[in-house]
Amino acid sequence: MAVKKLPVAKAINESLRTALEADPKVVVMGEDVGKLGGVFRVTDGLQKDFGEDRVIDTPLAESGIIGTAIGLALRGYRPVAEIQFDGFVFPAYDQIVTQLAKMYARSLGKIKVPVVIRIPYGGGIGAVEHHSESPEALFAHVAGLKVVSPSNSSDAYWMLQQAIQSDDPVIFFEPKRRYWEKGEVNTDAIPDPLHKASVVREGTDATLVAYGPMVRTCLEAAAAAAEEGKSLEVVDLRSVSPIDFDTVQASAEKTGRLIVVHEAPVFFGAGAEIAARITERSFYHLEAPVLRVGGFHSPYPPARVEEDYLPGLDRVLDAVDRSLAY
Repeated sequence: MAVKKLPVAKAINESLRTALEADPKVVVMGEDVGKLGGVFRVTDGLQKDFGEDRVIDTPLAESGIIGTAIGLALRGYRPVAEIQFDGFVFPAYDQIVTQLAKMYARSLGKIKVPVVIRIPYGGGIGAVEHHSESPEALFAHVAGLKVVSPSNSSDAYWMLQQAIQSDDPVIFFEPKRRYWEKGEVNTDAIPDPLHKASVVREGTDATLVAYGPMVRTCLEAAAAAAEEGKSLEVVDLRSVSPIDFDTVQASAEKTGRLIVVHEAPVFFGAGAEIAARITERSFYHLEAPVLRVGGFHSPYPPARVEEDYLPGLDRVLDAVDRSLAY
């Protein structure tokens, strides 16, 4: 059994390496992904080992990157395009939602566009403006796109493998402030399905649902709550589109309470859809309304105050107390 302890960034690097070795049609492309190895060094060493035709340094033109990736996919390649930072994706938004998302869906799968778009997202790294966004809900709203976000090294490795092998276009959101956190990766394992949620901590009093960078925060909240005699279940959603509502529903009905946590603003965030759907499905099983914890409905703030903006332990535990008070 090949088990390694890797940071999330290195797990993604290993996953890309595995995909490049396994399929000559896989190409990696983006700004500074080659010689530099990416601004977070996620693609470090790949161009050296696979050459400039497989790991391609592109111009600083996000629309051109995605447009080229679509063309490559239509010619039988499996491009993995990197958007250097979350806030840089918007020049490519038209290509993604009006071209990439439509071709596979409109043709009922006859036209395959297996493009993976890797986007480091979220805050917590003290970056300047346009470098700490959480735009996942914008893409989850678009039919024809799959939207996923790993929270740990094992999922980072395996979910990227599955995304590259999928014929669907996949937006792969990488929680950048978790890049350096280590976890075990079993490269011989049989992974869970790409869009299946995972119960990462069992509990009985309330359920916390999160994805990407907030999963660790929820696990820390559950550990803190346990010291006060509260038993919190934590569900890692893993996929934002589609959402595994069955796993969330089963947990919510087990505990009777549900709190959804994400970095993105609460207003029109993914938590709103989860809250509405679980309320429809499980109304008579709930002991309290579904609550949401997230960012504020404002532009991402300067780095010196981002910790006040980001949902942390106290905001999660406050929501737990409000839920238990019903």
